[in-house]
Amino acid sequence: MPRRVERGCVNEFEGLSREELVAIILKQRDAILALREEVEDLRSQMGGGRWSPPPWVKANRPERKKKDRKKRKKSFFRARETPTKTVEHALDSCPNCGRQLEGGTVKWKRQVIDIPIVPIEVTEHVFITRRCGVCGKRFTPKVDLTDEVLRSHRVGIRLMSLVAYLAIKGRMTKRTIQSFLGAVYGLHLGLGEITNILHTVAECGREEKERLLALVRGSPYINADETGWREDGLNGYIWAFSTKDVRYFAFRKSRSGEVAREAIGEDYLGTVVTDRYAAYNALLADRQVCWAHILRDLTKLKERNPDDKEAAAFAEGIKGLYLRAKAVRSKRSQVRRSKRILLEQELQRLVTPYIERKCPQRALAYWLSEHISEVFVFVEDPRVPSDNNGAERSLRPAVIARKVCGGTRSEKGSETKMTLMSLFGTWSIRNLDPMEACRQLLMGKSVLFPAPT
Repeated sequence: MPRRVERGCVNEFEGLSREELVAIILKQRDAILALREEVEDLRSQMGGGRWSPPPWVKANRPERKKKDRKKRKKSFFRARETPTKTVEHALDSCPNCGRQLEGGTVKWKRQVIDIPIVPIEVTEHVFITRRCGVCGKRFTPKVDLTDEVLRSHRVGIRLMSLVAYLAIKGRMTKRTIQSFLGAVYGLHLGLGEITNILHTVAECGREEKERLLALVRGSPYINADETGWREDGLNGYIWAFSTKDVRYFAFRKSRSGEVAREAIGEDYLGTVVTDRYAAYNALLADRQVCWAHILRDLTKLKERNPDDKEAAAFAEGIKGLYLRAKAVRSKRSQVRRSKRILLEQELQRLVTPYIERKCPQRALAYWLSEHISEVFVFVEDPRVPSDNNGAERSLRPAVIARKVCGGTRSEKGSETKMTLMSLFGTWSIRNLDPMEACRQLLMGKSVLFPAPT
């Protein structure tokens, strides 16, 4: 039965003879066989596995599993702010007939959030001397202005707090602060005056910084880390010592372990969480090595040796051991102690075969064997974190500030920077208002160590 051709379609084979059709079929068969041979050659070159891109092609990121969207509350609109001013818009007369209109109902509301551009407020205190007509003496009033200004400064406490906030939280340079104050408030402060303001705020908080160091030394654990910083063009280091609710920073020109021993103290009874940097070996306290760094090293081991199945098995075995350690949850200290001992023994059995062998995992296996007692401290003491993310997060603002300003120019500038970073970092981690906390500090009050009533 002949094939039915739809209206509008053109049959390109119509009118061809049988021999011509057979020739077309044979030609297509040869093309298919050639393509099949080419595919087999490509498969043989890849060893029968998946095709891999050339080395110069950047690999795509693995697809991450999307998290479930956070459930909203009953209302689906943006929360409104409390209005400070209300402007009503209504027609007084009808646009068609001109009749006067009264009353009405609210059709909709629209909020516009803006900031007022106001000039600075300059208060001039005039002290007048008056003479007593009886005794003949002259008297001048003594006024306490400690709630408005410090010592001989002409800048008020609120403005000093704003300058310190912009320098630390805003990570602005002094020239940027100068430009900002001029653009927003029409105020010009010299760079030297801005520097003097920062030194004054740091001087007021120096005693509070020392009390923060005492809190760090009294914590059951300390996250310690360091990063580069430049003073007067010379390389140095910012050392960060953090706890759950305290941030303490110190600048030193050395990166040796003596700096950590000086800050933490030789009588510290808690645990210090660090990375694998060898300088921390000088600490006399217990040490928990950051597992985030160990897992990162295991990932690099697998990436650098993709065809080494033994290295992959070694990495997966240690990672599985860590996941088992994280799953340990017990309120009994004896159980936690025994679990830690068992995990350390199993880790020792896992790394021992590779210590004397020449293999990619030898260096990491040897290091784990030498520091076996510093790997599972968090299992015995649940208060100790298994990673050093607390120190990493506390140092991140300093790293950004280093890229913005390049460092400090003097020893006094570095000390001021460390004091302000310690104070503002602690205020922020405790969810306190840094501006208000700084203002209270300049007024002689402390939000971290309030005076007993």
